[in-house]
Amino acid sequence: MTSLGPLALAPLTRDQAVDICTWRYPAPYDCYDMTDADPDALADPASGFHALSAGGRLVGFRSFGPDGRVPGWAYDDTALDTGGGLHPELVGQGLGREAIAAGLAYGRARFAPTAYRMTVAGFNARALRVVASLGFERVGHFRAPTGVDYEVLVRPEH
Repeated sequence: MTSLGPLALAPLTRDQAVDICTWRYPAPYDCYDMTDADPDALADPASGFHALSAGGRLVGFRSFGPDGRVPGWAYDDTALDTGGGLHPELVGQGLGREAIAAGLAYGRARFAPTAYRMTVAGFNARALRVVASLGFERVGHFRAPTGVDYEVLVRPEH
C-alpha cells in the first residue's frame, strides 16, 4: 500500500468539477462515473462536494449531504450521508481508507454529525471492507432502479 501523503479538503472549484466529470472507471465500477454530471452543480457549495487534494493535486472528492443518497432507499435525517471517489488512476492501490478517513475527519469538524451513512454498491467488496474497517455497520440493502444492489452502512459519531 502506498500513501497519498497529507490530504486536504476544500469546497470543489468549477475547474475541479470539470475534471471529475471526465473520470471513467472500468466496469462494473462505471456506475460511479460522473460523466453526465453538471460541473456547475457540483461546484455549487450547496451540493456538498469537496475536493480531496494531496500536494496540490486533485486525487479525489468527498461529498456530504443528499448526493450520497441513491434512489431506492428510504433515507432520513438521522445520519449525514457521505460519499466520494478517488481518481481512476488511484483506485485499487489501498488508498481508500486514508481518503475516506480524511473525509470523515473533515466532516466531523465542519458538520458535527451524530452519525454518518454511506451507500456502497454491493459488488464493491474493496469499499465495503474499507468502510467496515472504519466502524460502519450494515443497516440494510436494496436494489436501485438501475438494477445495481447497494448496501447501506451507518457509523455513529461519539
